[in-house]
Amino acid sequence: MPVRNAPTARQLRLGAELRKLRERAGLTSTEAGRLLGTNQAQISNIEASRFGVSADRVRTLARNYDCSDAALVDALVGMTGERKRGWWEEYRDILPIGLLDLAEMEHHATAMRVAVVIHMPGLLQTLDHARAGLQEAVPPLRPHIVEHHISYRMKRQAILYGDRPTHYATIVHEAALRMGVGGRDVARRQLEHLIEMSEHENVVVRVIPFGEWAFVSTGQSITYASGPMPLLDTVELDTAHGCEFLDAETQLAKYRVVLDRMSSGALTPEKSRDLIHNIAQSL
Repeated sequence: MPVRNAPTARQLRLGAELRKLRERAGLTSTEAGRLLGTNQAQISNIEASRFGVSADRVRTLARNYDCSDAALVDALVGMTGERKRGWWEEYRDILPIGLLDLAEMEHHATAMRVAVVIHMPGLLQTLDHARAGLQEAVPPLRPHIVEHHISYRMKRQAILYGDRPTHYATIVHEAALRMGVGGRDVARRQLEHLIEMSEHENVVVRVIPFGEWAFVSTGQSITYASGPMPLLDTVELDTAHGCEFLDAETQLAKYRVVLDRMSSGALTPEKSRDLIHNIAQSL
């Protein structure tokens, strides 16, 4: 079996979950290898995602680890489809690997909660807003790379449309609405687009207004992607050095609380639309 040079975040997550199952069963990797009819190195390589693992092998490992949670096993089996290459693969070797992992995470999410303080949510950005923001990147991006970033961002938005669109709830601080990225016309159109998207059944936009002190945030953009079951949820933080993915149970619990507290300080969807409209009219 060929060794992977750069496993994706999803592949790494599968390996990590298999390791957790083994540890809960109280087995060493040597003991697990013996049960599987292989060796410790094979188990370690599977758990580190250096080797792929088939659906049948995941089920065998789960049986060896006395895992009786059928829903969890089915969810892990669903993560083994490494041969199914998503649209984001066309950007490999062009854009940072973290962005490909982000698109894959969004594609598989059953629902998403997003919170932004100074940026517009990526999935709700207009093309012109995205271009204006990317042109201010530090260090500067070459023009053709800017266009790759834009096309990538627009393709990510496909999950909000179609027959089974992903439920997408976002909290936007008023600061992000007033940034004026791209100038008056671009900024106004972006706000109008935000209103239009908020009227979709699967999209909820709520605004935290200035003066709301019940506000907790690190200032980073937060994306909470729900998996097929809570244990497989993922948090993505948009940092200055790229995407950071978190999946430890304590981390997931922390960001659920953060999002809940931010939500408690946000306006209703109706009042949020009114505020966005008023800001757009003032431009």
